[in-house]
Amino acid sequence: QVQLVESGGGLVQAGGSLRLSCAASGRTFSSYAMGWFRQAPGKEREFVAAVTWSGAGTYYADSVKGRFTISRDNAKNTVYLQMNSLKPEDTAIYYCAARGSPISTMRPEYDFWGQGTQVTVSS
Repeated sequence: QVQLVESGGGLVQAGGSLRLSCAASGRTFSSYAMGWFRQAPGKEREFVAAVTWSGAGTYYADSVKGRFTISRDNAKNTVYLQMNSLKPEDTAIYYCAARGSPISTMRPEYDFWGQGTQVTVSS
């Protein structure tokens, strides 16, 4: 069992940056692949980024590639999402999620989810 708590969301102007954090409980955090997803009002939850258990492998949605960076610190049981050059269309609730390896971009394949953190980008 893994419990996930996101933080770091907020209101930012277009072009700005935010760093989201996701703190995980449990001693087996390092065995999980981790992902970030987001859900805008009236839309389905979509994949944003994922990282392998070691941090060596990452995947990104085309819409955030080159602007967002996912990373993890297994010693701190935390995964991060650095978001730069934010756009109004990045406005959403951002969720982190965990699954046993291997890494996945598919929402149904994730077993554990956080409560989400709101990110709002103003134009």
